[in-house]
Amino acid sequence: MERTLTTGRRFSDLKLDTAYEQCTRIARRQAKNFYYAFLALPKHKRNAICAVYAFMRHADDISDDESRPRQQRRADLASWLAAWHRAAAGEPISNAIFIALNDTRLRFNIPLELLDQLVHGTAMDLDPALEGEPPSDAAPGQPAGSLPPYHTYATFDDLRRYCYYVASVVGLVCIRIFGYTDPRAEQLAEDTGIAFQLTNILRDVREDAERGRVYLPLEDFYRFRVRINDLAALRDGAHITLNQRELLESLAKRAEDYYKSGYQLLYLIAPDSRPALWVLIAIYHRLLERIRGRDFDVFSTRVRVPRRARLAILLRGLLQMLRYRITGSSRTHA
Repeated sequence: MERTLTTGRRFSDLKLDTAYEQCTRIARRQAKNFYYAFLALPKHKRNAICAVYAFMRHADDISDDESRPRQQRRADLASWLAAWHRAAAGEPISNAIFIALNDTRLRFNIPLELLDQLVHGTAMDLDPALEGEPPSDAAPGQPAGSLPPYHTYATFDDLRRYCYYVASVVGLVCIRIFGYTDPRAEQLAEDTGIAFQLTNILRDVREDAERGRVYLPLEDFYRFRVRINDLAALRDGAHITLNQRELLESLAKRAEDYYKSGYQLLYLIAPDSRPALWVLIAIYHRLLERIRGRDFDVFSTRVRVPRRARLAILLRGLLQMLRYRITGSSRTHA
């Protein structure tokens, strides 16, 4: 039997609290835009989101550790996922992230398959099938040149599949914590995740190119007569051309369409979670607007939503949360 403290709390309860606190520290330190949104959630839901984030963050860290060979990182991910499966199956747990995540999984009925897909998404950049020289870097009528081994996607459908695993799955997990009953919420959550990921791709074009990754679809490079090498060279101060700007604008337009799903999703989740989702959508949408406002110059400096603007958005979200707690209703405005 578990011993009970004089307060009536079990030692296991305190262990769980400590595990959630550790996940919260990870989210506070690394989640950035996400953590601002977490603050507008009720505490039990905020704890759950932090547990999911910490789980995903650790998988990302393993995948992104470029000091280790790709095959070793894949093996490390597989070992870590196997340890999680043992924990979820009931083996004694010492890993704080696993303790918090297992409680979250059971409390909010999150399928193990979705959590597996989160880890699969972090491993997609390690897939050797996507590594190497594209078939041709030449726009129509131009000779093909020698390319560094960029990690690329041939079509937008290919890119969308990647976005599903690295972002849409996050949305599908989150709405189970937020609470919903209308099945339409699931497709809207998938689309909202794609909106966020396309925004991230636009913001990070420079950094990704430096790491040998170009996520804009090759079919769009051909359509706008842009060479991958020329786009990658913009990180060294080259002047962005009209065609290059149109290439980036085409992805921004796709993202804008997906944001419509995010605003529709707001009204299909539990009212006490709407302010948090609104904060998240508002911050990411503002980031897309700032990228556009800079005419897609994401090369000379990293585009961010200023801290003051993020705090203003968060304040509006917190006021919406307070209104819900006082009146029992949640009216969310974009």
